[in-house]
Amino acid sequence: MNLKRKTTGSVMTVTVSGRVDTATAPEFESGIKPFIGDVNELILDFADVNYVSSAGLRVLLSLHKLMMPKGGMKLINVNEEVCDVFEVTGFDEILTYNE
Repeated sequence: MNLKRKTTGSVMTVTVSGRVDTATAPEFESGIKPFIGDVNELILDFADVNYVSSAGLRVLLSLHKLMMPKGGMKLINVNEEVCDVFEVTGFDEILTYNE
């Protein structure tokens, strides 16, 4: 998994690639959480994410909770397989995302 962060004003966009699973979830979390202090909106670009496990979902939920009092969090370019995971787990009712 790779992360690329870009902050413009109070908006941080993180481009994520690879798998977000048990092995990479800690890196996913530590690559974002420490950098969102002054961020009001978090955008996660999932164009190159091909798999999200329950560990990845936990990190997404944690980030979502941190960003809710601010401007929020959204995922963009989510592929069909990851959308299916969101739908099966009920995360489609929690997260804001588009395909």
